[in-house]
Amino acid sequence: MYRERATEPLLAARTGPEAGLEAGLEPTTESGERGGYTGGFGRWDRLAGVRNRPQRPFTEPGSLYFPPELHPVALHPLVTAGGPEQVEWLLLRRLHDYLDFTTQLEALAVIPVVTAISRGRSGLRLPEAMRADAFKIVTDEAWHAQVSYDFARQVARATGVPAERPDGGGPPAFTERLDAIRDRLPHELRGVEALLFAIVSETLISGILAEIPRDERLPGSLREHVRDHAEDEGRHHVYFRAVLRHLWAALTPAERGAVGPQVPAAIQAFLAPDLARAAEDLRALGLPERSVDQVLAESWPAEKIAADMAGAARSLVRYFGEAGALDDPATRDSFESAGLLCSDG
Repeated sequence: MYRERATEPLLAARTGPEAGLEAGLEPTTESGERGGYTGGFGRWDRLAGVRNRPQRPFTEPGSLYFPPELHPVALHPLVTAGGPEQVEWLLLRRLHDYLDFTTQLEALAVIPVVTAISRGRSGLRLPEAMRADAFKIVTDEAWHAQVSYDFARQVARATGVPAERPDGGGPPAFTERLDAIRDRLPHELRGVEALLFAIVSETLISGILAEIPRDERLPGSLREHVRDHAEDEGRHHVYFRAVLRHLWAALTPAERGAVGPQVPAAIQAFLAPDLARAAEDLRALGLPERSVDQVLAESWPAEKIAADMAGAARSLVRYFGEAGALDDPATRDSFESAGLLCSDG
Protein backbone atom coordinates (compact mmCIF):
# COMPACT_ATOMS: atom_id res chain seq x y z
CA MET A 1 0.00 0.00 0.00
CA TYR A 2 2.73 2.48 0.94
CA ARG A 3 4.73 1.79 -2.22
CA GLU A 4 1.60 2.39 -4.31
CA ARG A 5 0.87 5.58 -2.39
CA ALA A 6 4.43 6.80 -3.00
CA THR A 7 4.27 6.31 -6.75
CA GLU A 8 0.63 6.81 -7.75
CA PRO A 9 -0.11 10.25 -9.27
CA LEU A 10 -3.30 12.22 -8.66
CA LEU A 11 -4.02 12.13 -12.39
CA ALA A 12 -2.65 9.72 -14.96
CA ALA A 13 0.71 11.23 -15.90
CA ARG A 14 0.78 13.60 -18.86
CA THR A 15 3.69 13.66 -21.30
CA GLY A 16 4.38 15.32 -24.62
CA PRO A 17 3.02 18.55 -26.06
CA GLU A 18 -0.27 18.38 -24.17
CA ALA A 19 1.31 18.00 -20.74
CA GLY A 20 1.00 21.57 -19.62
CA LEU A 21 3.84 22.73 -21.85
CA GLU A 22 1.81 24.22 -24.68
CA ALA A 23 0.42 27.72 -24.94
CA GLY A 24 3.73 29.19 -23.79
CA LEU A 25 3.77 27.23 -20.54
CA GLU A 26 7.25 25.78 -20.89
CA PRO A 27 9.26 25.24 -17.68
CA THR A 28 10.38 28.39 -15.91
CA THR A 29 13.43 29.36 -13.93
CA GLU A 30 13.16 30.18 -10.24
CA SER A 31 12.93 33.85 -11.15
CA GLY A 32 10.01 33.15 -13.43
CA GLU A 33 11.76 34.40 -16.55
CA ARG A 34 9.80 32.11 -18.88
CA GLY A 35 6.56 30.21 -19.14
CA GLY A 36 3.84 32.27 -17.52
CA TYR A 37 4.62 31.39 -13.88
CA THR A 38 6.34 34.14 -11.95
CA GLY A 39 5.33 32.89 -8.54
CA GLY A 40 4.71 34.95 -5.45
CA PHE A 41 7.02 33.24 -3.00
CA GLY A 42 10.33 35.02 -3.54
CA ARG A 43 9.97 36.75 -0.15
CA TRP A 44 8.09 33.91 1.52
CA ASP A 45 10.49 33.79 4.48
CA ARG A 46 9.67 37.42 5.26
CA LEU A 47 5.95 37.38 4.43
CA ALA A 48 4.47 34.01 5.35
CA GLY A 49 2.32 33.88 8.46
CA VAL A 50 4.06 30.76 9.74
CA ARG A 51 7.39 32.61 9.63
CA ASN A 52 6.37 36.02 10.91
CA ARG A 53 3.03 36.08 12.72
CA PRO A 54 2.44 34.17 15.95
CA GLN A 55 -0.78 32.48 16.95
CA ARG A 56 -3.39 35.17 17.68
CA PRO A 57 -4.81 34.84 21.19
CA PHE A 58 -8.57 35.24 21.48
CA THR A 59 -8.89 38.01 24.03
CA GLU A 60 -12.14 39.86 23.36
CA PRO A 61 -15.35 37.96 24.04
CA GLY A 62 -18.29 40.02 22.83
CA SER A 63 -21.73 39.56 21.38
CA LEU A 64 -21.01 39.33 17.64
CA TYR A 65 -18.69 36.57 16.48
CA PHE A 66 -19.50 36.29 12.78
CA PRO A 67 -21.05 38.69 10.26
CA PRO A 68 -24.79 37.89 10.39
CA GLU A 69 -25.12 38.93 6.74
CA LEU A 70 -22.95 35.91 5.90
CA HIS A 71 -25.16 33.62 8.00
CA PRO A 72 -28.66 34.91 7.26
CA VAL A 73 -30.52 32.44 9.49
CA ALA A 74 -29.32 34.59 12.40
CA LEU A 75 -31.34 37.52 11.01
CA HIS A 76 -34.58 35.60 10.45
CA PRO A 77 -37.54 36.86 12.54
CA LEU A 78 -38.23 33.38 13.93
CA VAL A 79 -34.68 33.40 15.33
CA THR A 80 -34.45 37.01 16.50
CA ALA A 81 -37.78 36.59 18.29
CA GLY A 82 -35.93 34.34 20.72
CA GLY A 83 -33.74 37.22 21.86
CA PRO A 84 -30.14 38.33 21.33
CA GLU A 85 -28.76 35.29 23.18
CA GLN A 86 -30.07 33.01 20.44
CA VAL A 87 -28.51 35.15 17.74
CA GLU A 88 -25.19 35.25 19.61
CA TRP A 89 -25.19 31.46 20.02
CA LEU A 90 -25.97 30.88 16.34
CA LEU A 91 -23.14 33.16 15.25
CA LEU A 92 -20.76 31.48 17.66
CA ARG A 93 -21.71 28.13 16.16
CA ARG A 94 -21.13 29.58 12.69
CA LEU A 95 -17.67 30.80 13.76
CA HIS A 96 -16.82 27.34 15.03
CA ASP A 97 -18.04 25.82 11.75
CA TYR A 98 -15.93 28.31 9.80
CA LEU A 99 -12.80 27.46 11.81
CA ASP A 100 -13.47 23.72 11.53
CA PHE A 101 -14.11 24.08 7.78
CA THR A 102 -10.73 25.77 7.42
CA THR A 103 -8.96 22.99 9.30
CA GLN A 104 -10.74 20.26 7.36
CA LEU A 105 -10.30 21.97 3.98
CA GLU A 106 -6.56 22.35 4.44
CA ALA A 107 -6.06 18.81 5.75
CA LEU A 108 -8.36 16.93 3.38
CA ALA A 109 -8.41 18.94 0.16
CA VAL A 110 -5.45 21.28 -0.21
CA ILE A 111 -2.44 19.73 1.53
CA PRO A 112 -2.77 16.36 -0.27
CA VAL A 113 -2.82 18.11 -3.65
CA VAL A 114 0.11 20.44 -3.03
CA THR A 115 2.04 17.55 -1.48
CA ALA A 116 1.52 15.60 -4.71
CA ILE A 117 2.65 18.63 -6.73
CA SER A 118 5.75 19.10 -4.59
CA ARG A 119 6.67 15.42 -5.04
CA GLY A 120 6.13 15.50 -8.79
CA ARG A 121 3.07 13.23 -8.43
CA SER A 122 0.31 15.52 -9.64
CA GLY A 123 0.28 13.92 -13.08
CA LEU A 124 1.24 17.24 -14.68
CA ARG A 125 4.65 18.34 -15.92
CA LEU A 126 5.07 21.54 -13.98
CA PRO A 127 7.97 23.99 -13.83
CA GLU A 128 10.52 23.30 -11.12
CA ALA A 129 9.65 26.66 -9.54
CA MET A 130 6.05 25.49 -9.05
CA ARG A 131 7.17 22.28 -7.34
CA ALA A 132 9.45 24.29 -5.04
CA ASP A 133 6.65 26.71 -4.18
CA ALA A 134 4.29 23.82 -3.48
CA PHE A 135 6.43 22.88 -0.47
CA LYS A 136 5.90 26.39 0.89
CA ILE A 137 2.14 26.10 0.40
CA VAL A 138 2.11 22.80 2.31
CA THR A 139 3.79 24.60 5.20
CA ASP A 140 1.37 27.54 4.98
CA GLU A 141 -1.70 25.34 4.92
CA ALA A 142 -0.59 23.15 7.82
CA TRP A 143 -0.12 26.37 9.82
CA HIS A 144 -3.59 27.62 8.84
CA ALA A 145 -5.12 24.34 9.98
CA GLN A 146 -3.21 24.45 13.27
CA VAL A 147 -3.99 28.05 14.17
CA SER A 148 -7.68 27.62 13.23
CA TYR A 149 -7.89 24.57 15.47
CA ASP A 150 -6.15 26.40 18.32
CA PHE A 151 -8.24 29.56 17.88
CA ALA A 152 -11.46 27.54 18.07
CA ARG A 153 -10.35 26.04 21.39
CA GLN A 154 -9.61 29.50 22.76
CA VAL A 155 -13.04 30.74 21.68
CA ALA A 156 -14.67 27.71 23.31
CA ARG A 157 -12.88 28.31 26.61
CA ALA A 158 -13.78 32.01 26.60
CA THR A 159 -17.45 31.61 25.68
CA GLY A 160 -18.44 28.22 27.03
CA VAL A 161 -19.74 27.14 23.60
CA PRO A 162 -17.81 24.01 22.60
CA ALA A 163 -16.02 23.87 19.28
CA GLU A 164 -17.18 20.31 18.61
CA ARG A 165 -20.70 19.38 17.66
CA PRO A 166 -22.49 16.82 19.85
CA ASP A 167 -22.13 14.08 17.21
CA GLY A 168 -18.57 15.04 16.35
CA GLY A 169 -19.73 16.96 13.32
CA GLY A 170 -19.14 14.25 10.76
CA PRO A 171 -17.21 14.86 7.54
CA PRO A 172 -17.51 18.31 5.97
CA ALA A 173 -20.19 18.70 3.30
CA PHE A 174 -17.66 19.21 0.53
CA THR A 175 -16.40 15.61 0.86
CA GLU A 176 -19.74 14.10 -0.16
CA ARG A 177 -20.06 16.63 -2.98
CA LEU A 178 -16.58 15.72 -4.24
CA ASP A 179 -17.41 12.02 -4.13
CA ALA A 180 -20.38 12.73 -6.40
CA ILE A 181 -18.16 14.59 -8.88
CA ARG A 182 -15.64 11.77 -8.87
CA ASP A 183 -18.37 9.22 -9.59
CA ARG A 184 -19.43 11.19 -12.69
CA LEU A 185 -15.92 11.24 -14.18
CA PRO A 186 -14.53 8.56 -16.50
CA HIS A 187 -12.44 6.11 -14.53
CA GLU A 188 -9.20 7.20 -16.20
CA LEU A 189 -9.78 10.82 -15.13
CA ARG A 190 -10.58 10.17 -11.50
CA GLY A 191 -8.23 12.21 -9.38
CA VAL A 192 -8.72 15.35 -11.44
CA GLU A 193 -11.55 16.34 -9.09
CA ALA A 194 -8.93 16.81 -6.34
CA LEU A 195 -6.92 19.17 -8.54
CA LEU A 196 -10.09 20.98 -9.61
CA PHE A 197 -11.30 21.47 -6.05
CA ALA A 198 -7.91 22.72 -4.88
CA ILE A 199 -7.93 25.24 -7.74
CA VAL A 200 -11.48 26.29 -6.92
CA SER A 201 -11.01 26.59 -3.17
CA GLU A 202 -7.65 28.36 -3.31
CA THR A 203 -8.81 30.95 -5.83
CA LEU A 204 -12.16 31.58 -4.15
CA ILE A 205 -11.14 31.62 -0.50
CA SER A 206 -9.04 34.77 -0.78
CA GLY A 207 -12.16 36.76 -1.71
CA ILE A 208 -14.19 35.25 1.11
CA LEU A 209 -11.48 36.00 3.66
CA ALA A 210 -11.36 39.65 2.62
CA GLU A 211 -14.70 40.47 4.24
CA ILE A 212 -14.16 39.50 7.86
CA PRO A 213 -11.04 41.59 8.63
CA ARG A 214 -12.89 44.74 7.54
CA ASP A 215 -15.87 44.16 9.86
CA GLU A 216 -15.19 46.33 12.91
CA ARG A 217 -18.12 44.79 14.78
CA LEU A 218 -16.11 41.60 15.27
CA PRO A 219 -13.45 40.94 17.93
CA GLY A 220 -10.10 42.37 16.87
CA SER A 221 -8.28 39.09 17.49
CA LEU A 222 -10.66 37.28 15.12
CA ARG A 223 -10.14 39.90 12.43
CA GLU A 224 -6.36 39.63 12.82
CA HIS A 225 -6.54 35.82 12.69
CA VAL A 226 -8.46 35.92 9.40
CA ARG A 227 -6.28 38.72 7.98
CA ASP A 228 -3.16 36.61 8.55
CA HIS A 229 -4.79 33.76 6.64
CA ALA A 230 -5.94 36.06 3.84
CA GLU A 231 -2.45 37.45 3.24
CA ASP A 232 -1.08 33.96 2.65
CA GLU A 233 -4.02 32.97 0.48
CA GLY A 234 -3.40 35.90 -1.85
CA ARG A 235 -0.16 34.19 -2.91
CA HIS A 236 -1.88 30.83 -3.18
CA HIS A 237 -4.53 32.39 -5.44
CA VAL A 238 -1.87 33.37 -7.98
CA TYR A 239 -0.26 29.94 -7.76
CA PHE A 240 -3.43 27.96 -8.39
CA ARG A 241 -4.43 30.21 -11.25
CA ALA A 242 -1.20 28.99 -12.87
CA VAL A 243 -2.04 25.37 -11.97
CA LEU A 244 -5.34 25.77 -13.81
CA ARG A 245 -3.57 26.90 -16.98
CA HIS A 246 -1.27 23.88 -16.85
CA LEU A 247 -4.10 21.46 -16.10
CA TRP A 248 -6.29 22.60 -18.96
CA ALA A 249 -3.42 22.58 -21.42
CA ALA A 250 -2.64 19.00 -20.39
CA LEU A 251 -6.14 17.65 -21.09
CA THR A 252 -7.11 16.37 -24.51
CA PRO A 253 -10.22 17.88 -26.13
CA ALA A 254 -12.24 14.80 -25.17
CA GLU A 255 -11.00 15.01 -21.57
CA ARG A 256 -11.86 18.70 -21.40
CA GLY A 257 -15.35 17.79 -22.54
CA ALA A 258 -15.64 15.31 -19.66
CA VAL A 259 -14.06 17.46 -16.95
CA GLY A 260 -15.36 20.91 -17.88
CA PRO A 261 -19.05 20.27 -17.15
CA GLN A 262 -18.07 19.22 -13.59
CA VAL A 263 -16.42 22.55 -12.76
CA PRO A 264 -19.67 24.26 -11.64
CA ALA A 265 -20.29 21.37 -9.26
CA ALA A 266 -16.81 21.87 -7.79
CA ILE A 267 -17.59 25.57 -7.30
CA GLN A 268 -20.89 24.66 -5.64
CA ALA A 269 -19.10 22.09 -3.45
CA PHE A 270 -17.03 24.90 -2.01
CA LEU A 271 -19.53 27.77 -1.89
CA ALA A 272 -22.93 26.21 -1.20
CA PRO A 273 -24.14 26.70 2.40
CA ASP A 274 -24.17 23.69 4.68
CA LEU A 275 -27.91 23.53 5.22
CA ALA A 276 -27.72 20.35 7.30
CA ARG A 277 -25.55 22.00 9.97
CA ALA A 278 -27.68 25.14 9.94
CA ALA A 279 -30.79 22.99 10.47
CA GLU A 280 -29.11 21.17 13.33
CA ASP A 281 -28.39 24.48 15.08
CA LEU A 282 -31.94 25.71 14.59
CA ARG A 283 -33.28 22.51 16.12
CA ALA A 284 -30.91 22.97 19.06
CA LEU A 285 -32.59 26.33 19.68
CA GLY A 286 -35.91 24.53 20.02
CA LEU A 287 -37.48 25.48 16.71
CA PRO A 288 -40.00 22.92 15.43
CA GLU A 289 -39.23 21.18 12.16
CA ARG A 290 -41.72 23.26 10.19
CA SER A 291 -40.07 26.46 11.42
CA VAL A 292 -36.60 25.07 10.66
CA ASP A 293 -37.67 24.44 7.07
CA GLN A 294 -39.16 27.91 6.83
CA VAL A 295 -36.05 29.66 8.18
CA LEU A 296 -33.78 27.78 5.78
CA ALA A 297 -35.98 28.38 2.75
CA GLU A 298 -36.40 32.08 3.46
CA SER A 299 -32.77 32.67 4.45
CA TRP A 300 -31.30 30.87 1.46
CA PRO A 301 -33.76 30.89 -1.45
CA ALA A 302 -32.35 29.09 -4.46
CA GLU A 303 -32.02 32.29 -6.47
CA LYS A 304 -30.01 33.94 -3.69
CA ILE A 305 -27.64 30.98 -3.44
CA ALA A 306 -27.11 31.05 -7.21
CA ALA A 307 -26.56 34.82 -7.28
CA ASP A 308 -24.13 34.72 -4.35
CA MET A 309 -22.11 31.92 -5.94
CA ALA A 310 -22.00 33.70 -9.30
CA GLY A 311 -20.74 36.86 -7.65
CA ALA A 312 -18.10 35.06 -5.60
CA ALA A 313 -16.90 33.01 -8.57
CA ARG A 314 -16.76 35.79 -11.18
CA SER A 315 -12.95 35.96 -11.30
CA LEU A 316 -12.59 32.18 -11.26
CA VAL A 317 -15.03 31.83 -14.16
CA ARG A 318 -12.91 34.33 -16.07
CA TYR A 319 -9.81 32.21 -15.39
CA PHE A 320 -11.52 29.14 -16.80
CA GLY A 321 -12.49 31.18 -19.83
CA GLU A 322 -8.91 32.34 -20.30
CA ALA A 323 -7.75 28.72 -20.10
CA GLY A 324 -10.14 27.81 -22.93
CA ALA A 325 -12.55 25.74 -20.85
CA LEU A 326 -15.62 27.62 -22.05
CA ASP A 327 -14.79 26.88 -25.68
CA ASP A 328 -16.30 23.45 -25.12
CA PRO A 329 -20.09 23.66 -25.70
CA ALA A 330 -21.03 21.19 -22.95
CA THR A 331 -18.86 23.02 -20.45
CA ARG A 332 -20.32 26.38 -21.39
CA ASP A 333 -23.84 24.96 -21.09
CA SER A 334 -23.00 23.65 -17.60
CA PHE A 335 -21.73 27.06 -16.49
CA GLU A 336 -24.83 28.75 -17.93
CA SER A 337 -27.19 26.26 -16.27
CA ALA A 338 -25.49 26.94 -12.94
CA GLY A 339 -25.97 30.71 -13.40
CA LEU A 340 -22.22 31.32 -13.41
CA LEU A 341 -21.99 33.24 -16.68
CA CYS A 342 -22.76 36.95 -16.54
CA SER A 343 -23.85 38.86 -19.62
CA ASP A 344 -20.20 39.65 -20.29
CA GLY A 345 -19.10 36.05 -19.64
